[in-house]
Amino acid sequence: MEEIKKILAPTDFSPLSLAGLQHALEIAGSQGMELIAYHVIHKEEMLPYYRMQAEAAPSRNVHSIADLIEERKARLAEFLRQNFADLSRKTRIRVEVDIGIPHKRIVEKAREEGATMIVMSTHGRTGLLHMLLGSVTEKVIRRASCPVLSIRPEVRIAA
Repeated sequence: MEEIKKILAPTDFSPLSLAGLQHALEIAGSQGMELIAYHVIHKEEMLPYYRMQAEAAPSRNVHSIADLIEERKARLAEFLRQNFADLSRKTRIRVEVDIGIPHKRIVEKAREEGATMIVMSTHGRTGLLHMLLGSVTEKVIRRASCPVLSIRPEVRIAA
């Protein structure tokens, strides 16, 4: 087995994605590895944004897609600070954001970056919908060229 040197840790900002990020940070921090915290803006989420840009008059101040990506990077950095301030100080973290189909971009990003492991939660914000479409994690596991550690978040149901 190849030595793990770089971990890709995808997140959708949901509370359920915290478990995967926590494990990724713990592994990376304890072994001195680089961690890439990664978020994919689903291309379908971009449709209204593309329409807005196309309809905007040239004189209007419309943010570019690059601005949206930078905004999400800042949101991701803040998400890490709010939830993992103690762990993130012990780890070399790089935040990355792309646009596309999440499972495809995660697999491609791992390959592009030479990630030796992907660590992600088994559940995210899609909830019941994933039962119909298949979860992002399941699709990543089937397609990734490196090991994938899938973390099942602790789900508490109110009585």
